[in-house]
Amino acid sequence: MQLTDCTWTDVESADTDLAVLPVGSTEQHGPHAPLGTDALAAEAVAAAGVDAVDRDVAVGPPIPVGVSEEHRAFAGSLWVSEDTFRAYVRETIESLTHHGFDRIVVVNGHGGNVPALREVCAHISRDGDAYAVPFTWFEAVDPADVEMGHAGPLETALLEHVAPESIDTEAKATAGKNAADRWGEWEGSVNLAYDTNEFSDNGVVGDPADGSAKLGERLLAEATDALAALLERVAERSRD
Repeated sequence: MQLTDCTWTDVESADTDLAVLPVGSTEQHGPHAPLGTDALAAEAVAAAGVDAVDRDVAVGPPIPVGVSEEHRAFAGSLWVSEDTFRAYVRETIESLTHHGFDRIVVVNGHGGNVPALREVCAHISRDGDAYAVPFTWFEAVDPADVEMGHAGPLETALLEHVAPESIDTEAKATAGKNAADRWGEWEGSVNLAYDTNEFSDNGVVGDPADGSAKLGERLLAEATDALAALLERVAERSRD
């Protein structure tokens, strides 16, 4: 049940307390993938996970801007502070709760959102009127043959499967030449870099050419299974 496609009367008559809230970012993903990569991925995984469970689930609209200041050197990247992001997510979940959706899974597509989402979901669950947990799709897959990176093979592969028209295939083929092979600039265990352009000329970490639509299909299937299992657990978990 996509809330943006429903009337208010549709929502009023819905017989479920379970909701999914996709969260992404608007940030550079190299010369080959769109700024909306993380939001597109979160939406695709959320939709597939909901379709895989035999119960009604409300799906909220994606939150498209996240904690992404590390990409500020690349044109078009947008960001908000962690305080603003947490407040926006919390108040959106409070809106869902107001209408009876008090079991929420936040489906996340951006690594920079992870700490803030864990904190805000814990706060809601401890002190609010709902139970909320974050789910980050790329933490739920196990691609032993490729690294996560940034705008690398995993993210590129998923988009090639769910939104192939969004990938510039010519740019993808050469993006690895100017990419970093690791996130950050390290001295021992310390990352000296705060912004992506300090270690990657084109914003890419890893070689996106190692990704493919076939890999993306596998990743989506793994993420879908993990999200479906989580939705069932959240739906049945006692909140006493």
